[in-house]
Amino acid sequence: MSNPLPLGCVLFDLDGTLLDTAPDFIKVLNRLLEEQQRPPLDDAPIRATVSNGARALVSLGFGLTEGEPGFEPLRERLLTLYEERLGEFTRPFDGIDPLLSTLEARGIPWGVVTNKPSRYTLPLLEKLGYRSRCATVVCPDQVSHSKPHPEPMLLACQQAACIPARTVYIGDHERDIKAGHNAGMPTIAALYGYLEAGLDWRRWRATHQVNHASEILQWFEALDWYCPGHN
Repeated sequence: MSNPLPLGCVLFDLDGTLLDTAPDFIKVLNRLLEEQQRPPLDDAPIRATVSNGARALVSLGFGLTEGEPGFEPLRERLLTLYEERLGEFTRPFDGIDPLLSTLEARGIPWGVVTNKPSRYTLPLLEKLGYRSRCATVVCPDQVSHSKPHPEPMLLACQQAACIPARTVYIGDHERDIKAGHNAGMPTIAALYGYLEAGLDWRRWRATHQVNHASEILQWFEALDWYCPGHN
Protein backbone atom coordinates (compact mmCIF):
# COMPACT_ATOMS: atom_id res chain seq x y z
CA MET A 1 0.00 0.00 0.00
CA SER A 2 1.12 3.56 -0.62
CA ASN A 3 -0.18 6.85 0.70
CA PRO A 4 0.53 10.27 -0.84
CA LEU A 5 0.23 12.04 2.51
CA PRO A 6 2.95 12.06 5.17
CA LEU A 7 2.23 10.54 8.55
CA GLY A 8 0.60 13.17 10.72
CA CYS A 9 -0.48 11.37 13.88
CA VAL A 10 -0.39 7.92 15.50
CA LEU A 11 -3.24 6.73 17.72
CA PHE A 12 -3.11 3.69 19.98
CA ASP A 13 -5.60 1.46 21.67
CA LEU A 14 -4.61 1.25 25.34
CA ASP A 15 -4.88 -2.26 26.82
CA GLY A 16 -2.99 -4.77 24.73
CA THR A 17 -1.48 -2.23 22.33
CA LEU A 18 0.22 0.65 24.12
CA LEU A 19 0.30 -0.87 27.61
CA ASP A 20 0.55 -4.40 28.93
CA THR A 21 -2.14 -4.09 31.61
CA ALA A 22 -2.77 -7.82 31.83
CA PRO A 23 -0.52 -8.38 34.88
CA ASP A 24 -2.76 -6.09 36.93
CA PHE A 25 -5.90 -7.91 35.78
CA ILE A 26 -4.34 -11.30 36.45
CA LYS A 27 -3.66 -10.23 40.03
CA VAL A 28 -7.08 -8.71 40.69
CA LEU A 29 -9.15 -11.45 39.05
CA ASN A 30 -7.32 -14.13 40.98
CA ARG A 31 -7.71 -12.04 44.13
CA LEU A 32 -11.46 -11.91 43.50
CA LEU A 33 -11.54 -15.66 42.88
CA GLU A 34 -9.70 -16.17 46.16
CA GLU A 35 -12.24 -13.98 47.96
CA GLN A 36 -15.00 -16.17 46.54
CA GLN A 37 -13.13 -19.33 47.56
CA ARG A 38 -12.45 -20.39 44.00
CA PRO A 39 -9.16 -21.65 42.53
CA PRO A 40 -6.99 -19.21 40.57
CA LEU A 41 -6.81 -19.16 36.79
CA ASP A 42 -3.71 -19.48 34.66
CA ASP A 43 -2.32 -16.27 33.18
CA ALA A 44 -2.93 -17.12 29.51
CA PRO A 45 -6.75 -17.12 29.42
CA ILE A 46 -6.86 -13.91 31.44
CA ARG A 47 -4.43 -12.18 29.07
CA ALA A 48 -6.54 -13.26 26.10
CA THR A 49 -9.66 -11.76 27.71
CA VAL A 50 -8.40 -8.40 28.98
CA SER A 51 -9.26 -6.46 25.81
CA ASN A 52 -12.90 -7.50 26.19
CA GLY A 53 -13.24 -5.70 29.52
CA ALA A 54 -14.36 -6.38 33.08
CA ARG A 55 -17.57 -8.13 32.08
CA ALA A 56 -15.65 -10.67 30.03
CA LEU A 57 -13.25 -11.25 32.91
CA VAL A 58 -16.11 -11.94 35.31
CA SER A 59 -17.59 -14.37 32.80
CA LEU A 60 -14.22 -16.05 32.43
CA GLY A 61 -13.65 -16.37 36.15
CA PHE A 62 -17.13 -17.31 37.30
CA GLY A 63 -18.93 -18.74 34.28
CA LEU A 64 -21.65 -16.12 34.54
CA THR A 65 -23.17 -13.95 31.85
CA GLU A 66 -24.27 -10.36 32.31
CA GLY A 67 -27.70 -10.18 33.88
CA GLU A 68 -27.37 -13.36 35.89
CA PRO A 69 -27.65 -13.14 39.68
CA GLY A 70 -24.36 -12.18 41.28
CA PHE A 71 -22.76 -10.92 38.09
CA GLU A 72 -22.91 -7.18 38.77
CA PRO A 73 -21.54 -7.30 42.35
CA LEU A 74 -18.60 -9.35 41.07
CA ARG A 75 -17.95 -6.87 38.26
CA GLU A 76 -18.06 -3.95 40.70
CA ARG A 77 -15.72 -5.70 43.12
CA LEU A 78 -13.30 -6.53 40.29
CA LEU A 79 -13.16 -2.87 39.27
CA THR A 80 -12.67 -1.77 42.87
CA LEU A 81 -9.73 -4.14 43.23
CA TYR A 82 -8.33 -2.95 39.91
CA GLU A 83 -8.58 0.69 40.89
CA GLU A 84 -6.83 -0.01 44.18
CA ARG A 85 -3.86 -1.52 42.32
CA LEU A 86 -4.07 0.59 39.17
CA GLY A 87 -0.82 0.42 37.24
CA GLU A 88 1.01 -1.60 39.88
CA PHE A 89 2.30 -4.14 37.37
CA THR A 90 1.40 -2.41 34.08
CA ARG A 91 4.23 -1.58 31.71
CA PRO A 92 4.49 -0.42 28.10
CA PHE A 93 5.02 -3.21 25.63
CA ASP A 94 8.60 -3.75 24.58
CA GLY A 95 9.42 -1.34 21.78
CA ILE A 96 6.74 1.24 22.64
CA ASP A 97 8.94 3.72 24.51
CA PRO A 98 11.53 3.99 21.71
CA LEU A 99 8.70 4.39 19.20
CA LEU A 100 7.06 7.20 21.16
CA SER A 101 10.35 9.00 21.74
CA THR A 102 11.19 8.83 18.05
CA LEU A 103 7.76 10.09 17.00
CA GLU A 104 8.12 13.01 19.40
CA ALA A 105 11.60 13.80 18.13
CA ARG A 106 10.17 13.99 14.62
CA GLY A 107 7.29 16.24 15.68
CA ILE A 108 4.61 13.60 15.05
CA PRO A 109 1.88 13.71 17.73
CA TRP A 110 0.46 10.55 19.24
CA GLY A 111 -2.50 9.73 21.42
CA VAL A 112 -4.86 7.13 22.81
CA VAL A 113 -8.38 6.10 21.81
CA THR A 114 -9.75 3.49 24.19
CA ASN A 115 -12.98 1.93 25.42
CA LYS A 116 -11.52 2.03 28.93
CA PRO A 117 -13.31 4.69 31.03
CA SER A 118 -11.40 7.86 31.86
CA ARG A 119 -11.71 6.97 35.55
CA TYR A 120 -9.00 4.37 34.96
CA THR A 121 -7.32 5.58 31.77
CA LEU A 122 -6.23 9.05 32.85
CA PRO A 123 -4.73 8.09 36.25
CA LEU A 124 -2.98 5.15 34.62
CA LEU A 125 -1.39 7.31 31.92
CA GLU A 126 -0.47 9.88 34.56
CA LYS A 127 1.16 7.27 36.80
CA LEU A 128 3.28 5.95 33.94
CA GLY A 129 4.30 9.41 32.76
CA TYR A 130 2.41 9.45 29.46
CA ARG A 131 -0.51 11.78 30.12
CA SER A 132 1.32 15.04 29.41
CA ARG A 133 2.90 13.55 26.29
CA CYS A 134 -0.39 12.61 24.62
CA ALA A 135 -1.79 14.96 22.01
CA THR A 136 -5.20 13.40 22.68
CA VAL A 137 -6.83 10.84 24.96
CA VAL A 138 -10.38 9.82 24.09
CA CYS A 139 -12.38 7.55 26.42
CA PRO A 140 -15.93 6.22 26.00
CA ASP A 141 -17.41 8.62 28.57
CA GLN A 142 -16.31 11.55 26.38
CA VAL A 143 -18.37 10.50 23.35
CA SER A 144 -21.85 9.26 22.49
CA HIS A 145 -20.58 6.13 20.73
CA SER A 146 -17.55 3.99 21.56
CA LYS A 147 -15.41 1.94 19.18
CA PRO A 148 -16.00 0.56 16.59
CA HIS A 149 -18.03 3.70 15.89
CA PRO A 150 -15.84 6.37 14.25
CA GLU A 151 -16.88 9.15 16.66
CA PRO A 152 -14.01 8.71 19.16
CA MET A 153 -11.52 8.38 16.31
CA LEU A 154 -12.67 11.59 14.67
CA LEU A 155 -12.64 13.44 18.00
CA ALA A 156 -9.05 12.33 18.54
CA CYS A 157 -8.10 13.63 15.09
CA GLN A 158 -9.75 16.95 15.88
CA GLN A 159 -7.89 17.26 19.18
CA ALA A 160 -4.58 16.30 17.57
CA ALA A 161 -5.25 18.66 14.63
CA CYS A 162 -4.71 15.93 12.05
CA ILE A 163 -6.95 14.58 9.31
CA PRO A 164 -7.90 10.85 9.42
CA ALA A 165 -6.10 10.05 6.16
CA ARG A 166 -2.81 11.04 7.80
CA THR A 167 -3.56 9.24 11.06
CA VAL A 168 -2.71 5.60 11.76
CA TYR A 169 -4.65 3.66 14.38
CA ILE A 170 -3.05 0.67 16.10
CA GLY A 171 -5.03 -1.94 18.04
CA ASP A 172 -5.18 -5.56 19.10
CA HIS A 173 -8.91 -6.20 18.61
CA GLU A 174 -11.22 -6.42 15.63
CA ARG A 175 -13.25 -3.44 16.87
CA ASP A 176 -10.07 -1.33 16.79
CA ILE A 177 -9.46 -2.10 13.14
CA LYS A 178 -13.14 -1.54 12.33
CA ALA A 179 -13.05 1.80 14.13
CA GLY A 180 -10.04 2.89 12.11
CA HIS A 181 -11.65 1.78 8.87
CA ASN A 182 -14.91 3.52 9.77
CA ALA A 183 -13.00 6.75 10.35
CA GLY A 184 -11.01 6.48 7.12
CA MET A 185 -7.67 5.72 8.76
CA PRO A 186 -4.93 3.24 7.86
CA THR A 187 -4.73 0.59 10.58
CA ILE A 188 -2.18 -1.70 12.16
CA ALA A 189 -3.16 -4.93 13.92
CA ALA A 190 -1.02 -5.38 17.03
CA LEU A 191 -0.59 -9.14 17.05
CA TYR A 192 1.60 -8.92 20.15
CA GLY A 193 -1.50 -7.92 22.14
CA TYR A 194 -4.33 -9.83 23.77
CA LEU A 195 -5.57 -12.09 20.98
CA GLU A 196 -7.65 -15.14 21.74
CA ALA A 197 -6.12 -18.48 20.79
CA GLY A 198 -7.03 -19.54 17.28
CA LEU A 199 -8.40 -16.13 16.34
CA ASP A 200 -8.25 -15.39 12.61
CA TRP A 201 -6.99 -11.81 12.65
CA ARG A 202 -6.72 -11.78 8.87
CA ARG A 203 -10.46 -11.26 8.58
CA TRP A 204 -10.01 -7.89 10.26
CA ARG A 205 -8.45 -6.63 7.01
CA ALA A 206 -6.01 -4.33 8.75
CA THR A 207 -3.77 -2.24 6.51
CA HIS A 208 -0.75 -3.88 8.14
CA GLN A 209 0.09 -6.13 11.08
CA VAL A 210 3.04 -6.36 13.45
CA ASN A 211 4.24 -9.04 15.82
CA HIS A 212 6.30 -6.60 17.88
CA ALA A 213 5.95 -2.90 18.55
CA SER A 214 9.40 -2.26 17.08
CA GLU A 215 8.00 -3.24 13.67
CA ILE A 216 5.62 -0.25 13.63
CA LEU A 217 8.36 2.26 12.96
CA GLN A 218 9.89 -0.01 10.34
CA TRP A 219 6.61 0.02 8.43
CA PHE A 220 6.31 3.79 8.57
CA GLU A 221 9.82 4.19 7.22
CA ALA A 222 9.30 1.63 4.46
CA LEU A 223 6.25 3.53 3.21
CA ASP A 224 7.94 6.93 3.32
CA TRP A 225 5.18 8.16 5.62
CA TYR A 226 7.64 8.86 8.37
CA CYS A 227 8.41 12.49 7.79
CA PRO A 228 7.47 15.62 9.70
CA GLY A 229 5.06 18.09 8.22
CA HIS A 230 2.22 20.38 8.99
CA ASN A 231 -0.88 18.66 10.30
